[in-house]
Amino acid sequence: MLKVVVGHSEDPDSQSAIAEILEQCVHDLAEVIPQAGILFAGIDFEHQLILKEINQVFPDIDLIGCTTDGEVSSVLGFQQDSLTLMLFSSDTVEIHAGVGYGARENPFAAAHQAVQQATAKSHSSAKLCITVPASYTENGSTTNGELILQGLKLALDPQIPILGGTAGDQFRFQKTYQFFCNEVLTDSLPVLIFFGDIQFSYGIACGWQPIGRKNIVTKAQGTVLYEIDGKSALEYYQRYLGDRPPTAEHPLAVYEGDSDRYYMRVPNTYDIETGTINFLGNIPEQAIVQVTDISRDEVIAAAKTSLQTALANYPGTEPEAVLLFSCCCRRWLLGTRAKEEYQLVKNALSYEIPICGFYTYGEFAPLEPQGSSYYHQETFVTLLLGTK
Repeated sequence: MLKVVVGHSEDPDSQSAIAEILEQCVHDLAEVIPQAGILFAGIDFEHQLILKEINQVFPDIDLIGCTTDGEVSSVLGFQQDSLTLMLFSSDTVEIHAGVGYGARENPFAAAHQAVQQATAKSHSSAKLCITVPASYTENGSTTNGELILQGLKLALDPQIPILGGTAGDQFRFQKTYQFFCNEVLTDSLPVLIFFGDIQFSYGIACGWQPIGRKNIVTKAQGTVLYEIDGKSALEYYQRYLGDRPPTAEHPLAVYEGDSDRYYMRVPNTYDIETGTINFLGNIPEQAIVQVTDISRDEVIAAAKTSLQTALANYPGTEPEAVLLFSCCCRRWLLGTRAKEEYQLVKNALSYEIPICGFYTYGEFAPLEPQGSSYYHQETFVTLLLGTK
C-alpha cells in the first residue's frame, strides 16, 4: 500500500499557508505517519519557517523540495506564488532522501554524496530517483543540468530512472532554493529514492512539431552551436524563420541516434557577427537536429499525451499518485492558458488521485520506457506512482 496526501495553499503569509497545508495533510493521513515528502514553494515565502513547521509536526520525515516557477496540485489546480506539499507513507515501499552540496562546481561529487546518503538508509535495491536540484545559485550563476544527470547516473544503477526538474525562481534567473529535511539551500542536489514494492511509469511530450529536413550538427561546443551542415547556426535558423531571431518559440529537436525520439534545446542568445547561437543546454556534435514550430493548442495537448503514455505503461492496476514536471518556458509561452495543462491531466483521469507538481527550469526523464534518462526543456513530464 502507498498512501499519498497533498496539501496546497495560496495564502501569501508563510505561517498561515503552511498551517493550512499541514491541517489538510494531517486530516487526510488519518493518523498515518508519513515517511517522506516533496515541497514546492513560490520564491518569496519564508522557507526556513515552513520547514520548521513541517518538521515539528513530522519530526522524522525525509523531505526534499525546491522553489518553482508555478505549482500544481489536485487541491487547487494551477497556481503561482503558492505552497504545495505531497506526503508519502507505505508499509512495503521505503523512501529515503539525500542531498549533495556544491552542485555547480562539483556536480558529480554532489550526485554521489546525495545518492550515498539516501541509499545508506536502506538494505533494498533502489528502484526510482526523483531530483529537484539548483539551477541558479548566486548572482545568476548556473548549474549544469546535464552534468548533474550524468553524476546521478554514475552514482546509481544505470537502469534506475531519474525524474524531476531543476528549481525555479519565478523567471528572475537570480537564485533558486532547494529543501532537504530542515535545511534551505542554494547550490544543492536533493534526491528522493524509492526502494521495495514501488510501481511506477512515466510519459513525456512537448507538442512542438519538427519542420523541414533533418540536419547534422557539424560544430558545437557545450551550449554553443556553431554550424549545422557546415553553415552557421544563425543561417540555419534564418532559412526557416527569415529575419525573426531564434527564440523559445522555435527550439531545436535533438534526435537520439537513429530513432524518431528527440529532446528539446531552447535558444537563449545569439551573435550576428559569428552566426553562433547559445542554447539552454548542451548540443552534441554530429547530433541530428530539426528546427520546430509552435502551435499552442498542440503544446497544451502534450500534457494529455504525456499522461496517456504513462497510463499505458503503468505496470499495476491503478496508480496512487501523480507527479508533474512542466517547463517554465511552456508556462511563459502559454500565458493565461498554462492552467489548461493541469486541467487536461485532471480530466483524463477517471478517478480522484493525489496530484502535485511544479514548473521547472529543466526536466529530467527517460525518452521512452526502460530508456536512459535525459535532460529536457519545454517538455511536460508525468510520473505515476503506486504499489503492487
